[in-house]
Amino acid sequence: MSIASLAVLAVSVAALALTALPTTAWAVQPWERLSDPALEARARTITSELRCVVCQNESVDESNADLAHDIRMLVRERLKAGDTNAQARQAVVDRYGDFVLLRPPVEPATYVLWFAPVALLLVGAAGSLVYLRRRAHAPGGPAPLDPAERARLDALLRDGDA
Repeated sequence: MSIASLAVLAVSVAALALTALPTTAWAVQPWERLSDPALEARARTITSELRCVVCQNESVDESNADLAHDIRMLVRERLKAGDTNAQARQAVVDRYGDFVLLRPPVEPATYVLWFAPVALLLVGAAGSLVYLRRRAHAPGGPAPLDPAERARLDALLRDGDA
């Protein structure tokens, strides 16, 4: 490999590494941060547990959506007002519902969410077990040839050799 090829490879790997960096530091803007580091840490903890209702697959802490910014500011305002983490989180839940929680509570309304994956896994395992047992007890191979079929096959093989 030439030096030029190695340089291109190094730049490509560096660019790829930069794109793999988490964007959480870019989502929370500097003017959003609280001056008290302890409050800011609490706010980041809370917002990392909340789902962005616009993006749906990102936490509020990671999202660049305007609504995520509003939720981050709401949490910070509640913490500055003296709310506990639970009270600040509950204020967001009261406004947006349980959907905003990345880990919803285990309650009757969310039983399907919590237990359906386990139930589907068990049903799939049971189905696989039944299939494998039936397959193991199934008769193996094709049925044997009767004497007439055997004689015809022998005749065809002899004619093919000639």
